[in-house]
Formats: sequence, C-alpha cells, structure tokens
Amino acid sequence: MTDIAIIGGGIAGISAAARLSHHASVTLLEGEDRLGYHASGRSAAAFVEDYGNPVVRSLNSASAAYLRNENGGVLSARGMLLVAKAGDKDLFEREHREFGLSAISVNEARHKIPILDPETVQYAGFREDIYDIDTDILLQNFRREALKNGAEINTKSQVTALSYGNKRWTITTSIGVFSASILVNAAGAWADPLAQMAGLDPLGVTPYRRSMARIPAPAGHDVSRWPFMDEVGEAWYAKPDAGQLIVSPCEEHATHPHDAWADDMILAEGLARYEQMVTAPVARITANWAGLRSFAPDRALVIGRATQQPAFFWLVGQGGYGFQTCVAASQLTTDLIAGRPSELTTQTRDALSPDRFS
Repeated sequence: MTDIAIIGGGIAGISAAARLSHHASVTLLEGEDRLGYHASGRSAAAFVEDYGNPVVRSLNSASAAYLRNENGGVLSARGMLLVAKAGDKDLFEREHREFGLSAISVNEARHKIPILDPETVQYAGFREDIYDIDTDILLQNFRREALKNGAEINTKSQVTALSYGNKRWTITTSIGVFSASILVNAAGAWADPLAQMAGLDPLGVTPYRRSMARIPAPAGHDVSRWPFMDEVGEAWYAKPDAGQLIVSPCEEHATHPHDAWADDMILAEGLARYEQMVTAPVARITANWAGLRSFAPDRALVIGRATQQPAFFWLVGQGGYGFQTCVAASQLTTDLIAGRPSELTTQTRDALSPDRFS
C-alpha cells in the first residue's frame, strides 16, 4: 500500500498508525513534545460500553474484546454508581435504564461509597461491568506496535502548510517537509483548521472544554475500590485516581482549539454540586486541569475519505469516547484505506462517514 501521513498523536492517531503500519509506510506528526498531550492525556479513563449515542456504542462494543484481552488487557474492574435527588426520579429512571444499571437501595449505595449523604441521595443504581482503562499502557502499546512495523513518529512537528499536487501531499512542519499519498486528519480539536489548511471545507467539529479537579481522599477512607460515581444529568462525576478522587463538573463549554485549562468558577460550582451529595466536604484541590472534547454536529465520530478529496481521510470527532472507541475506529480506518471489508455494519459505517454531511 502507498504511504500515509497521520496528523495528530492522540489515541486516535497513534492507534491508526499502529494498525496501518502493518500495511503501509506510516509517518505520524504530533505538534506537541509528546504523544497524548491534549484530550488523550486528560481523559477520565473509563470504559462504559453503554456511553454515547448508538453509533458510538457500536464502536465501544467492537473495541471491548481487544481492550479486555490484547497484550494482557488494559481494563480493570471499577463499577459505576448513579445517584439522584428526590426531585430527579424520572431522570434517574431513564438514565439507569440507558446505562443498564440495577436499582439498589441507598444503604447498599452507602456500603459501596460510605460518604454518600442519605439526606440528599434518594435513588441509586449500580453496574459491575464498568472499567478503568490504563490509557498510558494502551497508548504505549500502540506506539510500540507502530515503531516495530517501521512507522516514523515525530513530535514537536507542528504543521504549518499543506498542499496537494501530482497525487501527493506536501506537508510543511516546524521540523521539515514531508510527503505522502494519503493524509489522515486525527487532529482532535484542530480537525477543522487542518482541513481548511488542506483546502477543504470544515465539518463543524467543535471542541468543548471539560474541567477536572483532584481532591484528597476523605479522611479515614480508602477510596481505591470505590466505583465511578455520577449524578443524573451529568451534574458531576467522580472516581478514584492515584489514592485520591477526581471530580468533574461535566461542563461542555464550546471553545476554540487551544491548550485547555480548568475554569475556577465552573470547578467551584461542580464541587458544590458534588458536596450536596456527600458528607465529606472538599477541603482543598490538589490539582486541576481541563481537556477539549471535540464533537461533530451529530456527536458521532467522523471516519472516512473526504467527499471533496479522497486522499484526505477524516478520523475525528472522538468527543469523550476516544479511548473506548479507538480499537474499532482505527480498524475501520485501516479497512477503508486498504479497501478491505469491515466487520462493522453498513448502517454504522454510513453513520460515521463524512458523506453524511454532504
């Protein structure tokens, strides 16, 4: 197969590099000084198979076996607890069905997370088969696979210009000029600007900021085995992380592509909502950060050759689902570029294709 340049070194780009490297000469270009710097490096790192719209869920399901088994697997048991206040019964009923949770008593919920406040938590649902993803190991596994097959991985290689002629892309970067027959856009929040640089119309991929705070574990509690917990309506979520808890206000603030940082006011409001549901107040924040979750207008990934330019391939719009969809997304990318049949249904492939925006 002909040579391929992938722009973007998050989980989408590096997984595609690994899979494509079995069939082609691959060069990956990442503008930052390391892989996974932006959204991929700021992920909550959870695998929830029933998270996202039906198209996303089909990719989650198609990725599950690989994530569970390949190279020893990168999933570890976590579980998920959904909680709701008295006034949110209808929302709880809908969400606990959507996530496939079993309703449990508040006492059972407090057995799993003792700091839940029985005065405010009135409904709870639980599911066992929700997992942590070891995102660093997964990213490094793909990196090693790509390098083993001869792929070239370049960091600190900011793309400054793109042009197409004589059936080849000329890619000008901060470290030199590259050439390729096929260009894969895995640029995350920069997906549309990159397309415009290539002379293509944008698809309307919008980055949304989501903030996160790390807080100390409540005094006297070992949080390591606590489940992922979420209040209905995505008012906030929390999960154990490195002996502490990470809490997100779950905001979706439309913004521009940039090195994101947490909004202090949004964090404070989210932590206040979290505190309403627990008996342990937040004494301090030990760290905070934010990531950009980039969505296409219909909130499904975009995977396929550009309608205007078949030598330009979209692999964007991962939203908050990049790690849990990366296996199926990178396999579909490889199948489409190689002209091979895909195991995904025609309906799913069509729902992912950029042609849907034509």
